[in-house]
Amino acid sequence: MTSPQEHNVRITKGHMTLEGMLGLPVEPHGVVAFAHGSGSGRLSPRNNFVARHLQRGGLATLLLDLLTEEEANDRRNVFDIDLLADRLLLAKAWLEAEPRTRHLTIGYFGASTGAGAALQAAAREPSNVKAVVSRGGRPDLAEPYLPSVTAPTLLIVGGHDEPVIEMNQAAYDLLMCEKKQVIVPGAAHLFEEPGTLEQVADHAGRWFQKYLQ
Repeated sequence: MTSPQEHNVRITKGHMTLEGMLGLPVEPHGVVAFAHGSGSGRLSPRNNFVARHLQRGGLATLLLDLLTEEEANDRRNVFDIDLLADRLLLAKAWLEAEPRTRHLTIGYFGASTGAGAALQAAAREPSNVKAVVSRGGRPDLAEPYLPSVTAPTLLIVGGHDEPVIEMNQAAYDLLMCEKKQVIVPGAAHLFEEPGTLEQVADHAGRWFQKYLQ
């Protein structure tokens, strides 16, 4: 089996440039854009782990810094869901124009505050977005947009992450699309416990396989 190829990419708008990493398996049947949270970026070890799992299943992945280095130094930007969603929509436009990915359906994988951005972006521009997955996310941050999300949405939460379980349940109740909530037993917010991140990758992989065909 041929290993997926990884390409450093840059997405620019005006004077702003976002750094990214495009992972391309042979003949992918969909592409997943990652929305990182809490100041994390394209080098996030957890999201890279999930991305490699998705690539092995035949999905392309885009790991992207949604904030420039300068912007990331201001903690307020980390919780600016409107700004993060704008950047994710910029990434979507890039994927739809890029020759290597423009024929592919799109999914969003959001972690922490990135989950709120992914759901807002999916509601604002639903065309070609076929699935959303949230890992330990804050979908509640996209509350006004949740009833408008049409893409099938999977919320994954750690069993020991009590406050986030409640936030996800409240968000789940507002979603009108096809939806599912999975609680990973024994996992805290970052899924650092043995075997828990593998479960996240498996659940996400099955969800994207089902809807990005």
